[in-house]
Amino acid sequence: MLIARVIGTTVATIKDPKLTGRKLLILRQTDEHGAPFGNPYVAIDTVDAGAGDLVLTAAGSSARQTDLTQDAPVDAVIMAIIDSLEVDGQVVFQKSP
Repeated sequence: MLIARVIGTTVATIKDPKLTGRKLLILRQTDEHGAPFGNPYVAIDTVDAGAGDLVLTAAGSSARQTDLTQDAPVDAVIMAIIDSLEVDGQVVFQKSP
């Protein structure tokens, strides 16, 4: 699993039928403190995440293991919205209410 932040959305009107009705979000991987790194990538959203959310993602064949993505041509999926992160006994991220 990877930690990432939602940085945008993608609209694709012509796509594989198994992706119809699925929200495509643009993510950027972060470290455990929320600092971004790497290139942006697109993931299927299965949990109604939104811009600015810190999320957990799965990639590769693991991305096709959710109820919504099984047997679909996806390489990355958002499977959780992070409420808080604790590293070395210290809370480094807390989602605002």
